[in-house]
Amino acid sequence: MKICFVMYPWDKVEAETDSTLRLIHEAASRGHTVAITTPNNLTMRHSTAIAFCKVLKKGDVSNNIPSFYRRAEFRKAQLPLAGFDVIFMRANPPLDTMALNFLDSVRDDTFIVNDIDGLRVANNKLYTTSLPDPNNEFIPVTHVSKNREYLERVLDESPNARMIMKPLNGYGGKGVILVEKSAKSSVKSLLDFYIGEDKNYVILQDYIEGAEEGDVRIMMLNGEPIGAMRRVPATGDVRSNIHAGGKEVKHTLTKQELRLCKHIGPKLVRDGLYFVGLDVIKGKLVEVNVLSPGGITRINRLNRTKLQREVIDFVESVVIAKEIGIARKNEYRQVIADAATY
Repeated sequence: MKICFVMYPWDKVEAETDSTLRLIHEAASRGHTVAITTPNNLTMRHSTAIAFCKVLKKGDVSNNIPSFYRRAEFRKAQLPLAGFDVIFMRANPPLDTMALNFLDSVRDDTFIVNDIDGLRVANNKLYTTSLPDPNNEFIPVTHVSKNREYLERVLDESPNARMIMKPLNGYGGKGVILVEKSAKSSVKSLLDFYIGEDKNYVILQDYIEGAEEGDVRIMMLNGEPIGAMRRVPATGDVRSNIHAGGKEVKHTLTKQELRLCKHIGPKLVRDGLYFVGLDVIKGKLVEVNVLSPGGITRINRLNRTKLQREVIDFVESVVIAKEIGIARKNEYRQVIADAATY
């Protein structure tokens, strides 16, 4: 196969923990042609979408992934995007919508993970509210607005003493804070800051009791859970994100978490969100990570597994099925053409 990773710059990769690097290493170890590029390097030439890529030179692939990263050699090339069997969208948030426009023209030729339309609808925290949950069993009550007076009223009228506030387009735990209903004067200034002159959207979400114990990152592949870990916040911090100081511990999915995965898995697949990370607190879904979801390395270490194998197995199966379908279609077309000559 020929695989392109649209990602962050290669020199920004953290070799010890990077999930994308694990996928690249797995693809290269199977002999697949691997190219990497960034959203800024997507280009249109003569009405054809191309990318200024770095193509990984084939050779012996070290089992030591940090060593593989340090020794990797590339050659530069301008390559048509339609020539790739698979394109992994692994660029960090926020979503570069222009990059998706370049990929629109090749979506019928190339399997894109995750699907362009799926990324468009799910790239921010509003996506969880589109999931069916009439009894508030799986999704915490959520309010989103850029109207300060409305958000103040939500906090006043909430039966809970505390709520979570965060920017709609934040990621990695940035801007997530716990607000006390009693600290009304502070909330006013916080809303002024979060909304700002650009009139940004702000989320107020019911605080889930027990959130101080941390959250669970669940990796979903084709609508099914393939691995998970619990993230425990640093002392005095409400955020569990590893980059915000949290630490990971081994976790076995609870019955409620399994029910959540079964409940939302089919919708994820329908939306083309084949490889995502769910952030779950006490069985309730707080976020769906669709752009470069991380956690592979840490879950691998905790469970002595290699999730990247399952991911590459999956995309291989999709490409093979597509090729078989095309071959059969051509065969059937030939049968019809032959019949017309009698």
